[in-house]
Amino acid sequence: MIQRFIELGEGYSDLYELLELAKANKHRLAHMMAFHTVIKEKQVSSLAVVLEPTDPGKFQALYICREGIPNPTYIPNKRYDLFLQTAEELGKQIIQLSVKPSTLFHERELYYQHLIAILRLNHYIKPLQ
Repeated sequence: MIQRFIELGEGYSDLYELLELAKANKHRLAHMMAFHTVIKEKQVSSLAVVLEPTDPGKFQALYICREGIPNPTYIPNKRYDLFLQTAEELGKQIIQLSVKPSTLFHERELYYQHLIAILRLNHYIKPLQ
């Protein structure tokens, strides 16, 4: 199985695409997630939509808006509220995790491999097969 993060942007106008992906794929929607971190002393969040693997093909897409949204615990904001509202409409709870920032990794792909490992260890996505 191939599991891959697909980055849409940092969560400005691309957040609307993330929300539409969740709505359009509600039959495949596995999770809606928020990854919280600190970058340059700012509390920020990444929002992600995890879809079930395709059949056939066994490709699991994880769409993400990376580290551009203020952490709602510290700074309430409309973008996170829209994500929360969409989760409620789709009958999902937002899974929240604290993670290392992408700036600690020399390549963005290594950051996404790190997140995939966390998701596998916590059984949010299937293990490597």
